[in-house]
Amino acid sequence: MSTFRFQSLKESSRRQTVEVKELDRKSIIFGSNVFNDKAMRQFLTSEAYKAVKGAVQHGSKIDRKLADYIAMGMKEWALSKGVTHYTHWFQPLTGATAEKHDAFFETSFDGLDPVEKFGGSQLVQQEPDASSFPNGGIRNTFEARGYTAWDPTSPAFIYGTTLCIPTVFVSYTGEALDNKAPLLRALSAIDDAATEVARYFDKNVKKVTPTLGWEQEYFLIDSALAASRPDILLTGRTLLGHTSAKGQQLEDHYFGSIPTRVLNYMRDLENECMLLGIPVKTRHNEVAPNQFELAPIFEETNLAVDHNSLLMDVMQKVAERHFFKVLFHEKPFKGVNGSGKHNNWSLATDTGINLLAPGKTPMSNLQFLTFFINTIKAVHVYEELMRASIASASNDHRLGANEAPPAIISVFIGQQLFKVLENLENVTDGKLSPEEKTDLKLNVVGKIPDVLLDNTDRNRTSPFAFTGNKFEFRAVGSSANCAVSMTTLNSIVARQLIDFKKEVDALIEGKDLKKDEAIFNVLREYIKQTKAILFEGDGYSDDWQVEAAKRKLSNHKTTPEALKAKVSKKAMDLFEGLGVMNHVEVEARYEIELEEYTKKIQIEGRVLGDIARNHVIPTAIKYQNTLIENVKGLKEIFGNEFEQIAKEQIVLIKEISAHIEGINSNVEAMTEERKTANNLASAEQMAAAYCDTVKPYFDVIREHCDKLELLVDDETWTLTKYRELLFTR
Repeated sequence: MSTFRFQSLKESSRRQTVEVKELDRKSIIFGSNVFNDKAMRQFLTSEAYKAVKGAVQHGSKIDRKLADYIAMGMKEWALSKGVTHYTHWFQPLTGATAEKHDAFFETSFDGLDPVEKFGGSQLVQQEPDASSFPNGGIRNTFEARGYTAWDPTSPAFIYGTTLCIPTVFVSYTGEALDNKAPLLRALSAIDDAATEVARYFDKNVKKVTPTLGWEQEYFLIDSALAASRPDILLTGRTLLGHTSAKGQQLEDHYFGSIPTRVLNYMRDLENECMLLGIPVKTRHNEVAPNQFELAPIFEETNLAVDHNSLLMDVMQKVAERHFFKVLFHEKPFKGVNGSGKHNNWSLATDTGINLLAPGKTPMSNLQFLTFFINTIKAVHVYEELMRASIASASNDHRLGANEAPPAIISVFIGQQLFKVLENLENVTDGKLSPEEKTDLKLNVVGKIPDVLLDNTDRNRTSPFAFTGNKFEFRAVGSSANCAVSMTTLNSIVARQLIDFKKEVDALIEGKDLKKDEAIFNVLREYIKQTKAILFEGDGYSDDWQVEAAKRKLSNHKTTPEALKAKVSKKAMDLFEGLGVMNHVEVEARYEIELEEYTKKIQIEGRVLGDIARNHVIPTAIKYQNTLIENVKGLKEIFGNEFEQIAKEQIVLIKEISAHIEGINSNVEAMTEERKTANNLASAEQMAAAYCDTVKPYFDVIREHCDKLELLVDDETWTLTKYRELLFTR
């Protein structure tokens, strides 16, 4: 009997539900561990409080002297809650978060006069060792200096006994080494651009804030079972394993009753989220067995991104208390749904208007159409960059499989709005006549409020869909940092709104058109130009692949291919023109993402080879020896008749040998291809080689391993099986 596998199964079957105590009503405990408005009013001076609010609302700089007062108040608040350490919490280009804890506690040089110390200099800036973080050639590997700088727009929070201060992370020469700095610049760019356009409709608008509501999908696996699978521990997914006879065919897990053990994990997680000010609201079973989802209330994008990054860390820590392992990999199991992180995006004004919500008057609908059509136009112009923003080794497995959108970027808007755009397009060119204006406003724009009923269907194969009052970027992967896709989306829409305003102003000044007429004329041209990106059908169909090619839409199915768009002239002009990233920062990210792709495929190849040779083959040989002994025994008993009596055993012995040979030969060939790829000169060449010549062996090796799993005695098989991973509660 395979000891480790069956010990793990026994351990998981004996799990007791971990009891969770409700702390209080959610509305009472929400944000208790956040240095939010309530805490600042209590612990900051009036002047210090106004300085922080000014930085948050208007981007004004905080005076260094006031920073000392803010730090003093923040420290007193933290100490009152039992905090002992503080850290600058940042998001390096690893995709994860990072922190270095320092104690408040200090003494004088002679060890006397112990005190808790935390001043403005510690709050505003720190210097963590940056030598081991990815930098993409921005800095020399022997240089260690990097800086973290306080981001006052994202409030400090307490986790455990540590005060965490959200920060940006930059190099000694000032380039961004993180995901937050470019995002903040992109948010500033779209604020400026969208505010200018919004003022066509309301002069009182002074600020436009992009909002984000992410939906986090994930798998929960018993920690003992996960520990029995080296591939899960080292790569986050199963590199082999025959699909379970029962998977998600019956769709009985989706929105079903949440298992008690899982429900208690969710309750515990929600308590932590409430304390940290993460406004989680929705929880449910997803389609695949052991797959779940949680989603928050919409927030300002920078805060939402921070909250999602924090949440992923908290989810793992809470899971340990409940003897679970959380899998964020986009495709941890073959044959069932993968996991995404749908990014629901919209734009809100400081006057309380959602710019992507249809209104009840012609003017409010004109405003809606302006931002709606400009977003579509932006996606059409930059569809390759949108695809690049969600590219990763793990997301490549998900795109186009079981409910995930394909690698082709298209926009779904629903039949109603599709007809509205068709009607707008057919308005006569040039200056609108009074009859056309009336007809347009009453018979076309006036129908749009029906969309508020959300009676457009949801297209699950669309990577970018309009869902009533927001756009949903469905192609983002579950393990991704939202900052990457949100930096791209907000940048392209900002660029498009800037261009739109120039065109409208030119028509007003050059052709003496009224504002509404100029806006309609430009929007009508955009509708004509963006037809190719609109698609209402089945994204999985072969016909769409052919049709998309006719429309000249990109179809980059692999990460190395998709990432090239990030360093195109179009992308460089976009990011540099908006001040989001300079060419050094863009090229660095391209280099880092290529290296990350290569390393992930490299690790998976090594792990697969190791498991295949050290787990699968020895197990198969052991079972084969049992069969051989059985055949020998039959020969002794039946003599010449044994060949007919042992016919099936002999066939089985030969099959096992064939699969063992298939594994060995392909692992050897894969290893040689890895060696060749490792000697290539550039990161681009290496990533392409790993994608095109190394990765194809994975499926071949897996097929032989999975066949052996069906042939070998269950009691002998060493690896925990799909039916156990996905259906053991």
